[in-house]
Amino acid sequence: MKSIISTDQAPSAIGTYSQAVKVNSTVYLSGQIPLIPETMTVIEGGFAEQTEQVFKNISAVCEAAGGCINDMVKVNIFMTDLSNFATVNEIMAKYFTQPYPARAAIQISKLPKDVDIEIDGIMELPNVG
Repeated sequence: MKSIISTDQAPSAIGTYSQAVKVNSTVYLSGQIPLIPETMTVIEGGFAEQTEQVFKNISAVCEAAGGCINDMVKVNIFMTDLSNFATVNEIMAKYFTQPYPARAAIQISKLPKDVDIEIDGIMELPNVG
């Protein structure tokens, strides 16, 4: 059975997608960019501020699905500049505890609203059949 996850604590979808979709105990999270949920504007600042906002948004969707960010088993990080990799690691360490999820970090040429980072992933909810 498929259910749609939605929260006003993360940016609303700006296209034909859901914030997340839950199938049994697995939650597939759509990509989050550094939008402030209340204003739907990109957070001011540089790459670190954008990355913090994305992790806050991801955390909110995880919580709305009935879990937490540490329940994520796979994370995909899309960046417009891989030289920011160390910053991602530093900020990611604030949100995750070991064992860390599997992860891919990919440099791409452009992201929606000209942001520098987008993150999506898969979460496995504990104790759900």
